[in-house]
Amino acid sequence: MTKNRIYAALFTALTGLSVTTLPALAHQTDDMLVRIGATTVAPQDNSSNIFLAGGDLGFGVSVDSNTQLGLNFAYFITDRWNIEVLAATPFSHEVSVNTNPLGLGKLADVKHLPPTVTANYYFADTSSKLQPYAGVGLNYTVFFDENLTAENQEIGFSDLKLDNSFGFAGQIGADYQLDNGWFINGSVRYIAIDTKATFTLNNPTLGANNAPGSVSVDIDPIVYTLSIGMKL
Repeated sequence: MTKNRIYAALFTALTGLSVTTLPALAHQTDDMLVRIGATTVAPQDNSSNIFLAGGDLGFGVSVDSNTQLGLNFAYFITDRWNIEVLAATPFSHEVSVNTNPLGLGKLADVKHLPPTVTANYYFADTSSKLQPYAGVGLNYTVFFDENLTAENQEIGFSDLKLDNSFGFAGQIGADYQLDNGWFINGSVRYIAIDTKATFTLNNPTLGANNAPGSVSVDIDPIVYTLSIGMKL
């Protein structure tokens, strides 16, 4: 074999090796990502006092955490920016009355859906397997199935309704590339969710004849998500 043929053979081998060993690009323009996993809504709630028939009762309410199946979609408009939509199965929360002289405890069960849209910026080079990002966006939370407990209905509470909420959302997160377009993801969001709950109390013994009541709650949850995703 001549030297030229040897050099040509070596060049071909090295070129082929370099191509096969180049890392796959993590995310690129026009990529669509789908993620599915567990999402926990952990309220950092702050409540006003409950008002009944115009009077301040001197105590408020609190909201517990809940975990559901989370699903989100992201579309890359450039190599570093994407638009992401967060969805989930309905979250269910217990609303409880804070320490009070009436001995009231759990008030109701409430469900909500918090669809959220964010624009995210990715900090790492596209060749990196670890892709940290941060983003800001908007949330619209829809409340439904507001069900008072049987005990509170017996007392005379009824007509519980929570206002829907529109607010700011921010998040940080990271994708870690696996193989064949699969990756794992973790993210933490802050979502501004504020609502006003209204109800009626009809209990002549307590001096309430269809008395209107209300309480304002800043739920403002931290939302944690751990998921697996794939690039379409």
